[in-house]
Amino acid sequence: MDILTRDDERRLNNLTLLVYILQGISLFTGLPMVVAVIINYLKRDECRGTLYESHFHWQIRTFWFCLLGTVLGYALVWILVGFAILGLTWLWCLYRVLRGILALNDGKPLPV
Repeated sequence: MDILTRDDERRLNNLTLLVYILQGISLFTGLPMVVAVIINYLKRDECRGTLYESHFHWQIRTFWFCLLGTVLGYALVWILVGFAILGLTWLWCLYRVLRGILALNDGKPLPV
């Protein structure tokens, strides 16, 4: 892992937390998830080799799988199974956001 200054560490921690907050808000509104993933892609080079790299990877995967589940769920709503897919996708996204925040709070990386 790269050695970070205190300011760099604090900035990356705050940025990672901001993305988790945006993802959490998006569980109720949707749009902030897009802003969150844009932040992830724009800033991921800055966190390479640090604890935050695993969090950024986790957040990006959360976005793409939530998007896939949402699209699939809406596509299948007409045969009612879509409602189950949407509900399970929402719960899975909630789990990912909460697990990420807890790991970040503990200063632990997430599985890649």
